[in-house]
Amino acid sequence: MQKDDNPFIVSGHIQPQYFCDRQVESERLTKLLLNGNNVVLKSDRRMGKTGLIQYCFDKPELSKRYYTFFVDILHTSCLQELVHELGRAVYDQTVPHGKKMTQRFLKAIKSLSGKMGFDANTGMPTFSLGLGDIEQPEYTLEEIFRYLQQADHPCIVAIDEFQQIGHYPEKNIEALLRGYIQKIDNCRFIFAGSEKHMLGRMFDSGNRPFYKSADSIGLEAIAREVYVKFICRMFAERGRTIDTALAEKVYDLFEGHTYYVQKTMNEVFSNMPRGERCTDETVQMSLQAILDGNDMFYRDTLSRMPLRQKSLLYAIATDRKASQITSAAFIKRHKLTSASSVQTAIKKLLEDDYIVEDAKQYRVSDRFFALWILRLLALGI
Repeated sequence: MQKDDNPFIVSGHIQPQYFCDRQVESERLTKLLLNGNNVVLKSDRRMGKTGLIQYCFDKPELSKRYYTFFVDILHTSCLQELVHELGRAVYDQTVPHGKKMTQRFLKAIKSLSGKMGFDANTGMPTFSLGLGDIEQPEYTLEEIFRYLQQADHPCIVAIDEFQQIGHYPEKNIEALLRGYIQKIDNCRFIFAGSEKHMLGRMFDSGNRPFYKSADSIGLEAIAREVYVKFICRMFAERGRTIDTALAEKVYDLFEGHTYYVQKTMNEVFSNMPRGERCTDETVQMSLQAILDGNDMFYRDTLSRMPLRQKSLLYAIATDRKASQITSAAFIKRHKLTSASSVQTAIKKLLEDDYIVEDAKQYRVSDRFFALWILRLLALGI
């Protein structure tokens, strides 16, 4: 019997049957963790880091032996917020292990236990703390690490967008975390991040606290032939057809970037009844639907952007990958003001994550936004 579910998952937990490839990376990550190593996992944003970590956490060799914790700190801006997110993640992922583990958490986190709420139906504590409840973040952080150290199984903690700690106003965060991590022998860590240069400096610079404290794995795009074969198989297993050439066209459009390929194929699949063959028109219609769905957000983004930043954003989107952006040729071709204005604008665009830089080339970080800009420019709006 053929399935009819949409196999192109773009959010939440990805079941193994919907997970495409990453065999080499998953085997290496699992092996390193099993052998007592910490790991730095680097890739572009939305390339599949979270999915890979969760896929490995689901493997029996890890799931039966370790307690696993995942925390995303992308939107944190200080130590207090980091402790709040870490505490919430550890608590939420502790509760499924039963009352014994939950009580152990409450006993260890003395600075917060008196402020925890309780579920009226179950009587179980709930992590309903506000940031203001964490009055001594360094002390609470120490308690969380103490809890992990005392767990009755070894633990693995994955911290996503770990480079964010480098943006905190507190200047001692790297040393503080390194001090705790160095002392704990019951826990392995995955430091995942998308600002590859910043992570590189953290772990490869001799004067930084995390110097050579973890093995490194780089996550690149899934191989073209592997991803295309996966796409075609997912369609075929659900009574639909897509030609290899058309799947390759979508892959190439986004250079294999996992999220954008998955999102496009998710939309394409949703527009195809069983028994249909995917056409180029189906793909184009699906892409337009995605761009239309983001139209208001993208317009609002541009409305808040100064003209010089907007002009440079348009120029980079037009070139798709732009290099030598302060050269006279680039400035003249895109009718920009001056090299100094470009330098000022690119600094802010990079800081706000609208643009990413790789190998001295710049591109719009949100690939759908880049397509939307090109459509906007083509319409002359």
